[in-house]
Amino acid sequence: MANTIKIKATDGSDVEFVDNIIGAGGMKDVYFSPDKSYVVAFFRDKQDFNAKDRLQNITGVYREKIFNQAGGEYWKDLYCWPTKIVENNGKLGLVCPTYQKRFFFATGSINNDFLGIKGKEKEGKWYASAKNQNKFLDPTERGDWFKYFQICIGISRAVRRLHAAGLAHSDLSYKNVLLDPTSGHASIIDIDGLVVPGKYPPDVLGTPDFIAPEVIATKHLKMGDPNRSLPKITTDRHALAVMIYMYLLYRHPLRGGKIHDTDPAKDEDLSMGAKALFVEHPTDKSNQVRIKDLQSSQLPQGDPTKIPYTVCGPYLKKLFDKAFIEGLHNPALRPTADEWEQALLKTVDLMQPCQNPKCWHKWFVFDNTTKPKCPFCGTEYKGQLPVLNLYSSRKAGSFTPDDYRLMVYHNQYLYPWHVNRNVSPNEKLSAEQKKPVGYFVFHGNKWLLINQRLPDLEDKTEGKKIPINQAVELTDGKQILLSKEDGGRLVIVQLVKN
Repeated sequence: MANTIKIKATDGSDVEFVDNIIGAGGMKDVYFSPDKSYVVAFFRDKQDFNAKDRLQNITGVYREKIFNQAGGEYWKDLYCWPTKIVENNGKLGLVCPTYQKRFFFATGSINNDFLGIKGKEKEGKWYASAKNQNKFLDPTERGDWFKYFQICIGISRAVRRLHAAGLAHSDLSYKNVLLDPTSGHASIIDIDGLVVPGKYPPDVLGTPDFIAPEVIATKHLKMGDPNRSLPKITTDRHALAVMIYMYLLYRHPLRGGKIHDTDPAKDEDLSMGAKALFVEHPTDKSNQVRIKDLQSSQLPQGDPTKIPYTVCGPYLKKLFDKAFIEGLHNPALRPTADEWEQALLKTVDLMQPCQNPKCWHKWFVFDNTTKPKCPFCGTEYKGQLPVLNLYSSRKAGSFTPDDYRLMVYHNQYLYPWHVNRNVSPNEKLSAEQKKPVGYFVFHGNKWLLINQRLPDLEDKTEGKKIPINQAVELTDGKQILLSKEDGGRLVIVQLVKN
């Protein structure tokens, strides 16, 4: 039996850990508390004054800024944030909450977990490539496409909150995010390397695949050279864009067929740095993926001609263009985490369940055609498909288009943020705002909206109020007023028939 060691944290509280290393990262050795509710991670190398000061701020003022505000509870699921600093035998350590149970593999890999990953952490890397998804992971661990959108919303929201506090993660990557595609949750880890511009420089340049091109292109310059780029908020934005692309499309946006140098190390630096080029660039095709170089387990997702990035819908296409064309070598043009969050939320409202029960993606984004079909399995949608075009009032009696549409499917809910443009589906939602206000059903060969909690619901086309617990039929061209409040919305129904 290993000994239990009792020490005091720098804040004077008691900390205990079992003297048995349960994990070792690049810089730290990790130990469980006796009840496994938290871990203690000790740095192997001596930490200088600057490192200690950074950790004091991360466990102190920055932590309080995020968690001790109104709604601070919300962030506890999205970060694994260090809570205390400890010292033992001359080594500096951190106390962190234990990862939630959902972030450990329940089944693991195929063939009775032949890779032996059951019980291990669900590191994001497992979900970022078609090969891992198609060849190794047990189908029960994969989740569906809708869940990956929820994951990306969570990551974007967590990054947005860090950046709003003036902090950069500095090493955002699939190594430092835990995912659970079975529930749609994510958690950002390794918070102890946060960069505070002008105060705490980065510890690392980042993880290959996610380091911004300007950081790679200038890494040969000395530290302190004004031309050298180091991790900061704009480099986080590049990493976030790469992560979202990989979690939705299971391939890398810059790893194509172009070879810049016969020396593999130089080629890597050029293709990820100064010469980085989007594999789906609309006019420069020189870095297209070479299909003959792909393994069968990377298909079809690894082939952009079969599953182009446009399958993610118009809002995300626009941001991928900003991230990997306009902003790839111009950091100021990269989309912010908030822009990603908003675009992902609007895209979720464009999603449809695939009618093929064997399709493992199970969802697709409506492509605005009269004959929608799942891009992953090719199944065409059969039947009537209502699309609600959302308009909102800026002044009484007039409605302006919101560039926002809601696809309807059976048993889908209508929420307050659909009803009023002044409500945003984020961490500030009240308990009341999280409750649905109506739902859609396909019944008796008709699409219906059932009013649960909307006092102003009105069929404007027919000129009649729809009381609570009553239904309004969705027919082509029908205008339905959802709310008379400031920012309240009107919907115009478009019926796609196939």
